[in-house]
Amino acid sequence: MHNTNDLQIFIKAYPFGVLVSSDLTATHLPFIVDIDEGGIVTTYGHFARANRHWRQLERKEVMVVFNGPHDYISPRWYQSLPNVPTWNYAAVQLKGCLSLLDDKQTLDVMERTFAQFEPTLLADNAVSTPAYRQKLLGGIVAFKIEVAQWQGKQKLGQQRSLADQQGVVKGLQASNTPSAQGLLHYMQMMQIGLGGSQ
Repeated sequence: MHNTNDLQIFIKAYPFGVLVSSDLTATHLPFIVDIDEGGIVTTYGHFARANRHWRQLERKEVMVVFNGPHDYISPRWYQSLPNVPTWNYAAVQLKGCLSLLDDKQTLDVMERTFAQFEPTLLADNAVSTPAYRQKLLGGIVAFKIEVAQWQGKQKLGQQRSLADQQGVVKGLQASNTPSAQGLLHYMQMMQIGLGGSQ
């Protein structure tokens, strides 16, 4: 991942992150991400109010880890030998300052979360009325993180020969595990094994 556009695409595709505070408390949450015209990255999410983690985070630095697809890679899949087993993966880490949001901003985060994950809910008053969403405000605490630093890592064997990459593709194709299929799809999207070198 080379730029903020790559970052935004990755977080939208793999939005379930782990938020970690300085005392190593961690909470698993879905996130949405914005990038403004100046390239400033901001992520948004919400805690259940009953989760006490949010109480210690106002104006504090946090880290969020987003795991993309990953799976075991057998050395037998490579044409070149000898080799060792390894693990291919894609992931993003970001750090920034967390701010808690007021009720109006929290409602906006809730609406944007619906819009990202199931947009038809916004218009389905049988499932989620505006009044019901307003009532939910008592049970959640929304926040934003102004991202100061981020890094993305894709270890997909992209430095290997095309023959080795194609061997990994064939190995993953032969596996029926969800993690192998997810990694295979991602590698194909990145054109790994097709002569791509991202």
